[in-house]
Amino acid sequence: MALYDYSRALKSGRKQYQASLLKGEYPYLPVLDDILSYTDIVSEVNIGLVDIPLNRIIGTKTKGRTNAFASNFMPLLSEKTEFGVKWSTLFDSQMEEGIHDPIQVYEFMNKYYVQEGNKRVSVLKYLGAFSIHGQVTRLLPRRSEEKENKLYYEFLDFYQVSFNCDVWFSQEGSYQKLLKVMGKEPDQIWSDDDRSYFKAVYDRFSKVFYSKGGPSLGLTCSDAFLIYAEIFGYEEVKGRMENQIQKDFEKVRQELELKARDGDVVALMEQPEQTKKSSSLSLRNLLSPSAGEQPLRIAFIYEKTPETSSWTYGHELGRLYLEQAMGKEAETLSFLEADTDAAVSASIQKALEAGSHLIFTTTPRMIQASVKEAVEHPEVAILNCNVNTSYSSLRTYYGRMYEAKFLLGCIAASVSGRDDLGYIADYPIYGSLANVNAFAIGARMINPRVRVHLKWKSVKDANVLEDLQEEGITYISADDMITPISPAREFGLLHKEKDGTLTILATPIWHWGKFYERIVQQIRQSGKGSPNTKGKQAVNYWWGMSAEVIDVICSQKLPRGTQRLITFLKQSIRSGSFHPFDFDIYSRDGVCRCDGNNKLTPKEIVTMDWLAENIEGSVPKYEELTGEALELVKLQGITLKEKTEAKAADHEDSGNSR
Repeated sequence: MALYDYSRALKSGRKQYQASLLKGEYPYLPVLDDILSYTDIVSEVNIGLVDIPLNRIIGTKTKGRTNAFASNFMPLLSEKTEFGVKWSTLFDSQMEEGIHDPIQVYEFMNKYYVQEGNKRVSVLKYLGAFSIHGQVTRLLPRRSEEKENKLYYEFLDFYQVSFNCDVWFSQEGSYQKLLKVMGKEPDQIWSDDDRSYFKAVYDRFSKVFYSKGGPSLGLTCSDAFLIYAEIFGYEEVKGRMENQIQKDFEKVRQELELKARDGDVVALMEQPEQTKKSSSLSLRNLLSPSAGEQPLRIAFIYEKTPETSSWTYGHELGRLYLEQAMGKEAETLSFLEADTDAAVSASIQKALEAGSHLIFTTTPRMIQASVKEAVEHPEVAILNCNVNTSYSSLRTYYGRMYEAKFLLGCIAASVSGRDDLGYIADYPIYGSLANVNAFAIGARMINPRVRVHLKWKSVKDANVLEDLQEEGITYISADDMITPISPAREFGLLHKEKDGTLTILATPIWHWGKFYERIVQQIRQSGKGSPNTKGKQAVNYWWGMSAEVIDVICSQKLPRGTQRLITFLKQSIRSGSFHPFDFDIYSRDGVCRCDGNNKLTPKEIVTMDWLAENIEGSVPKYEELTGEALELVKLQGITLKEKTEAKAADHEDSGNSR
């Protein structure tokens, strides 16, 4: 029996050997000593006994038996050699009693090289085993700016809290995302139960991943697992058995393929001409024949109520506008206070039961529940109000508010006659810094000496308007919209003196009604009658002034010259002849972020993680935020990446110096 299996293993090894030669690759096992000859190792650490994933064991420490194995660890020597006999004997031992003695290995960059136990690894790889026990010595390379090096040190941070060596990502920041999905802080040590549950579900997912041809997608197993856990929720997936994971895998395969293509979002910047010209187009003609005379049913999921939230109030006005514009051709329904993932899912289920064709979830917080339901219900179109999210199972939509903020900055600098302006921001999430920077750039275009003082209302115990006034700043960009239950007088671009005199100079407008009317038309037209928006790309409807979904309303009290300037700039932005970021732009650390000759890409605008050089202020830290803000920031938060003295964890001190 053992000789038969050795012959099969030998055949596999020789096949791999030939394949490597044809590709011009080294046909034997990589040798760690050769790799280390041109690598700066700063420390050795004795890790102890570790359950090592066999797919992470890729080579041997020394050249000793290198030529006895192909690069897949299968044998190359004849059955009649001493090597062949020992391999066969070891195979019989494994089948009868199992291999219990740990191997001796060196770990370098989360890959393992065998010092003693090559044949044991070969036998277990042949049998398709998942892991093997080994005594591990870790070799730490000197830190560098290379991606592989950065990934490795992120892995070390993860290992220090999890003691798990199975996970290996291909993209920076993924370890932090995994911890976030699991509901853990970066420095929170895992309990024994944490490690046991994670290893169990990760092993089950790994089996499915490899059996379904996962590596052909161009992702690591860990990359795929992170996407899976993000969509379905870690608490839910950790209890799923292999048969359920197999079904789930097919549902998320499209998302995995998108991730393998770097998850690029196609930003639809302009509303198609056909849709622009058909704002009064009868949507009855766009319905599929099977829909007959039944109206299109559209559901809206709100996190709060229109009375308590200005954001929800704006979307509710949009829903009412859509209902009025479409008349009998559509019915709308709304669901309030969906403020948890469970509540969002429940609301979507109710919308489905009511026969909804389109479902809009109206805040970024709802993205995970929205994606999960979109994956589970491919027959229905679900769209989420979001801007920097990459999923193909649903589409997202958002407005280019930075265009309006640029105009507000121009107005503020034009009428204030002062060098200090204020800006009140809400949440430090993707897109918010583009708004702040656009305001500062617009103001500086009018007054080169202007400084913008940035305050965040999402900080604990914040009294931002009062703080700015105490600093002598009276021209301020405040909230975009009022809340019906407690309408404030301070909104838009305002001028408020210490004696309480208040003037609203201009206000930015989200015209959600037009947005919803046109996005529904666009979906129907692009889908040729089908409400299904799913595809192989992640699509974001990122419309602005050119689509008339973003605007600025100016006070008649503005000087005539300022009104003419704003009208000219507004028309230029709408026509595409002018862009708010078409300048030489420098961040506060002196780095040129745009040279004026090349426009920033949509992704560069949305993911801005720097502040323009004329801004005073910073992005708040986690511990400074309110509980509500913290939840959103953990989902879509930004961290400034201006040049600073980085303080990296010093793993080198945790072991014995060479």
